[in-house]
Amino acid sequence: MRIVVIPSGFKESLNAERTAHCIEKGIKRVLPEATIVSLPMVDGGEGFAETLVRITSGQLVHRTVTGPVGEPLEAIFGFLGGDGPRTAVLEMAAAAGLKHVPRTMRNPALTTTYGVGEMIRAALDLGAERILLGCGDSGTSDGGVGMAQALGARLLDDSGNEIIKRGAIGLLQLDQIDLSGLDPRLQHVPIDVACNWHNRLCGPKGVARVFGPQKGASPEQVHELEAALERYADVIERDIGLDVRQAPGCGASGGLGAGLKALLGAKLHSRYDIIAQYMNLDEVLQHCDLVFTAEGSIDHQTPHGKIPSEVASKAKKRGIPVFAFAGTIGKDARVNYDCGIDAYTSILQAPSTLEEAFLLAEEWLTDSSESAMRTILVGYRLGVSMMSEDHAS
Repeated sequence: MRIVVIPSGFKESLNAERTAHCIEKGIKRVLPEATIVSLPMVDGGEGFAETLVRITSGQLVHRTVTGPVGEPLEAIFGFLGGDGPRTAVLEMAAAAGLKHVPRTMRNPALTTTYGVGEMIRAALDLGAERILLGCGDSGTSDGGVGMAQALGARLLDDSGNEIIKRGAIGLLQLDQIDLSGLDPRLQHVPIDVACNWHNRLCGPKGVARVFGPQKGASPEQVHELEAALERYADVIERDIGLDVRQAPGCGASGGLGAGLKALLGAKLHSRYDIIAQYMNLDEVLQHCDLVFTAEGSIDHQTPHGKIPSEVASKAKKRGIPVFAFAGTIGKDARVNYDCGIDAYTSILQAPSTLEEAFLLAEEWLTDSSESAMRTILVGYRLGVSMMSEDHAS
């Protein structure tokens, strides 16, 4: 049996590579002779830079930057190996990810992407000729203005004074964005962004309403975030001539996609299209009997650009069964049956706190993989037995 393991990671717990290792370990307990191909998929979030650097035999870089709550942290980015322009690969989560926001300080109206701008500046200092930036796993909702400030942009109120407050809360006073002091090197260095193409900045399905609560926002703060991002979009449309409210990808990472596109002139891409350039998924699936994938949550949002649904759609065209693991099974998860996922299950094995689940994730995922493989073999043996009986009759 040839099995392909193509997971995303479990946010704040297991990265994609560790997730793949656990699934492979569980399968090997049942089928030690199975041929297993592991292809960890990064969606622009945690692990994006390290994985692409490893695949291309590139080089990692460590820098101290400003974290999402204003405290310094060590961030990792890198440079891709191979030919072509010197390409820096960054993930916003390294500087502004949710994992860097203490649970007692989770208020997306106050967190900042300032450190993302510092990473971009560090990449420019090291001679980057192109920047590839992954959006995902964010702990911010500031529309990318913190990033722009770190690169020389100024946010002004209606009196012409610079807005000092970082985070989305400052956008409520925004009247003008001054880009005259933006790092001039950005005019000559293209920026490609891997993001969730389905994320919108404003409206009923905008980032404030959809992702604000996940980042710690109360219902009142959600309304405040929405008003701040609407104000931001108004100023961008008036001064820059772009309508970013419903533009694909502009809601990525709390609106960082909008800031990258409107303020830095970046090009936004479906994260899967970017990742596919570096991973030979089609070739791997050509001679495959079964696919395992994984994500932190399987729910109604999974078909909208999440790794399990993208993998499943590819496998479905070849008639390959797909089994998905998740930390949690959320609202309307059944819709995933329609996008090619044949079965899914939560790895949770007992009632637990979130902290306990994080600590036990490796053990539970490995055990769940073993259990799933044993269940699949039961079905396989029943099928073989029934075919033998039909043949005999």
